[in-house]
Amino acid sequence: MKLSRRKIELVLVDIAIIVCVYYMTYLVKLLKLRSIVLNGEIDLTRLLALVGTIMAGRIAFGVYRNIWRYANIQTYLTIMVSDFVSNFVLMLIGRFCFAVNLGIGVHMIVAMAILLVTLLSRYCYQLLYAHRNKNTDNTLEGNSLNQLYKVEVAIVGAGNVGATLADEFFRNPRARYVPVCFIDTDPQKVGQTVNGVPIYPEGDSTMNLLKKMKVREIIIALPDLTVERKQKLYERYRNSGCTVKIYDYPSGTEDNAPTKQRKLRDFRIEDLLFRDAIEVENPQTRAFYEGKTVLVTGGGGSIGSELCRQIAALHPKKLAILDIYENNAYDVQQELIRKYGEKLNLEVIIASVRDVDRLDHIFRDLRPNIVFHAAAHKHVPLMEHSGVEALKNNVLGTYNVAEMAEKYGVEKFLLISTDKAVNPTNVMGASKRLCEMVIQCREGSKTEFTAVRFGNVLGSNGSVIPLFKRQIEAGGPVTLTDKRIIRYFMTIPEAVQLVMVTCAMAHNGELYVLDMGKPVKILDLAENMIRLSGFTPYKDIDIVEIGLRPGEKLYEELLMKTEELDKTDNDMIFIERDKKLSRQEVEEKLALVRAAIETEEQSAVLDVIRKTVPTFRDPEEVNRQAAQAQEVRQAAAVDS
Repeated sequence: MKLSRRKIELVLVDIAIIVCVYYMTYLVKLLKLRSIVLNGEIDLTRLLALVGTIMAGRIAFGVYRNIWRYANIQTYLTIMVSDFVSNFVLMLIGRFCFAVNLGIGVHMIVAMAILLVTLLSRYCYQLLYAHRNKNTDNTLEGNSLNQLYKVEVAIVGAGNVGATLADEFFRNPRARYVPVCFIDTDPQKVGQTVNGVPIYPEGDSTMNLLKKMKVREIIIALPDLTVERKQKLYERYRNSGCTVKIYDYPSGTEDNAPTKQRKLRDFRIEDLLFRDAIEVENPQTRAFYEGKTVLVTGGGGSIGSELCRQIAALHPKKLAILDIYENNAYDVQQELIRKYGEKLNLEVIIASVRDVDRLDHIFRDLRPNIVFHAAAHKHVPLMEHSGVEALKNNVLGTYNVAEMAEKYGVEKFLLISTDKAVNPTNVMGASKRLCEMVIQCREGSKTEFTAVRFGNVLGSNGSVIPLFKRQIEAGGPVTLTDKRIIRYFMTIPEAVQLVMVTCAMAHNGELYVLDMGKPVKILDLAENMIRLSGFTPYKDIDIVEIGLRPGEKLYEELLMKTEELDKTDNDMIFIERDKKLSRQEVEEKLALVRAAIETEEQSAVLDVIRKTVPTFRDPEEVNRQAAQAQEVRQAAAVDS
């Protein structure tokens, strides 16, 4: 073990403690130690044996590898076990060598005294360090910095997590938080203290007390909180006028807990409006991807990039990212290189799914086992004005990739679809419904084709949450197309995990749907995001209706209509009972699509959609009947 200057100083202090305790024991004549002669050879031998054995034990047990200003119970136990073992070994040696034999009674007294004084020295050092850190901010120049380093906080939860957080604040010289109280519901804890910080009960009296103590922030430090519990805690403490934060502390029972980081953060909108994220752990799924060559089209997008991240963790033979937009593909590439280095066989391909010759060359060289097709135009309003591009990229692009998958013997092909393909009211949704038809008609193929439908994903490119954040940062107003709008949401990692499970279990021609949970009113979303940003809706930040956009409807169709679905082994994944078309029927529809594309006219796009997608509906008609829709009634019930 290489000793730094600080460690050498600590070793010397410990040696001094052993020597002093040894001779102090003689001077006070504990148990009449008449056998010890201060200047005798035997006495010096015993002292050297005591020092050598104890110090050797402490070095062997790694006592001097600890940073004692951050010591915890585990650290103190280490030194106690070390001294116990060392003294036991010395007593055994003393039975055979009289020169180092102190006698059992004397040895126990000396050993206990040495240990107690050593522990006391460490504890005093910790107290001095903590006291110095409390006053560190006094040396900073300027009142503004003083205020920065003194933020009085109340910690909700006086358990292990809360106590650990408070301890970190006290010990960290740069911490800007000063815990002034804990809040807990346990009557056995109320009235006690943790590290000298009092514990108060949850209630109105404590809320008034927080104002008198000038608490500026409240930190929720409770492990394993459900979404419902987070919602209740946030609503309770938001009304105190303090900023409310949450301390993420991974549970030791989680498989991935060691890889997670503890962090103090602001509440996020998904903490308040959405269900708990689903962790999909499936050994069979992991085994399915290991050693396979996987191609992800649209690999630089929101869903595609997350697919790449999760596939990379499953030890594929090769991962290929295909995208037309090089900036996004480059970002994902660099992220994966930083994380996996040469352990991941990664290839980034810049190409368009419209280019058949380029795709043929790629598939011939790559020979993928699995293809995830996520490349698509997905923005509803933009595609209403650029419908020809939606048909080219979404429909014909899917057809091109599917043809190459069949030609080069891909094992499985999965299409990323959308809930907007259910009774579509816009060009984008209709184009994705046509994509599903292209996939479903290939039942006789050696390649297993499947498609997965799900709704909006949190934080994806172009989604409503990033838009609201930018509007709030700009001072408002937050714009809604209509305050009655409802949508279904899922986190990107959750959606991708379910997609990967689906691909592993899917059979040819099946259309899968994911359980998106409960509907969310976009108005509730906007109001909560404003509150999370520290503002009051309609007072600090206004919310303004701007009218529905072309092709937009007030609600998305409920995917989970159980009478129309078949169950799978996974409770979150269902199979849609959908009538499949023959290849000939799909080819006839595609011929109409190609003819419409050649006209370059938006009116021709709408005409061909009405001819090829029987479930296409006029958005105005759907919105007029929205109040009677099952989805809207369900959202109203949740809101009430």
